Amino acid sequence: KCNLTGQWENDLGSKMTVFKVDDDGNFSGEYLTAVSSTTKAIQVSPLVGTQHLDKDENCTFGFTVNWKKFSDSTAVFVGQCFTEGSGDEVLHTSWLLREKVDSEHSDWKATR
Repeated sequence: KCNLTGQWENDLGSKMTVFKVDDDGNFSGEYLTAVSSTTKAIQVSPLVGTQHLDKDENCTFGFTVNWKKFSDSTAVFVGQCFTEGSGDEVLHTSWLLREKVDSEHSDWKATR
């Protein structure tokens, strides 16, 4: 089955470390993004998530990253783990990013 514990890197160079996944599928970790629209220095950010502990090798998962150390935004990721024929595990994810805006009137531009 897919084991999210460990270090992962995406095609843009962002790095995620998942600490131990517990028996219920809950985990925490750290995310270091390689891309940001902020002018502040990017810093490692905490993440929390959960995964299905399916018996097959294609589990789904989700996690939230709080960019609190350098940005007023939060991102959520959902995805699925696939095990290739070589035995390598690959994660495919989609994400939403919510940026802080100054007013409800500006809400339309807050989510990417």
